[in-house]
Amino acid sequence: MPVQQQTVPGAPFWIDLSTSDLDRAVDFYDALFEWRAHREAGPQGDHADFTLDGVLVAGAMQKEADADYPDAWTPYLLTPDAAATHGRVDEAGGTNAFEAMTIPGVCVMGVATDPSGAAFGYWQPLDHPGFGVVGEPGAPAWFEVLARDYEASLAFYESAFDWTTTVESDTEEFRYRVFASGDDQLAGIMDGGVLPPGEPSYWVVYFGVADVDAAVASAIEHGGSVERAAADSPYGRSATLADPTGAVFSVIAV
Repeated sequence: MPVQQQTVPGAPFWIDLSTSDLDRAVDFYDALFEWRAHREAGPQGDHADFTLDGVLVAGAMQKEADADYPDAWTPYLLTPDAAATHGRVDEAGGTNAFEAMTIPGVCVMGVATDPSGAAFGYWQPLDHPGFGVVGEPGAPAWFEVLARDYEASLAFYESAFDWTTTVESDTEEFRYRVFASGDDQLAGIMDGGVLPPGEPSYWVVYFGVADVDAAVASAIEHGGSVERAAADSPYGRSATLADPTGAVFSVIAV
């Protein structure tokens, strides 16, 4: 398994699940992706780090009982200076949830929403290496924003995180731009006009799987549900799922 360390500012660096039931989440993802959870209690609450063949791939945090937001996966974008990014988020039209916070020995991080309402985080690593493998079965494979205000979202990431994007498609049916560094495609922005009425903008985390249909069946077997049925596209076969407490993610064939 090739181990990678992301070094491009603005690129997804870490992913974390906020869950109302950490026990169920651990059981579900360990079964679905053959992860191994390493759990401990910390100053921010009970959490788990997931590894794939011994390499970090994701984390999960137990929500407080009175939390008023849904269970969700959050991608964190790499920054060399979280305090400066906090200011740039404000200047670019985003909304910070709190001041950049130091987790000793781990990172300096913040959480924000972009102008279209999609939540994400930003992460200045201290000793934490981020996810160590991508694009393989059981590992993160792609990240994209489904943005109801496509132009505002695009301008935000270009301003706050210095994204340089290229057009993947620009039709009324499918508007999409890709953030890349050299030949490495790192994340995408999709026009959220495809979203059902009332559904807000959000970031989607895709996990690689060897067999999408088998992954869908496994997710259902272990208490998950299907948000979008498995289908083929020019980018590969994929499906959108929800875990047992409703956190949405996608799987894609790799």
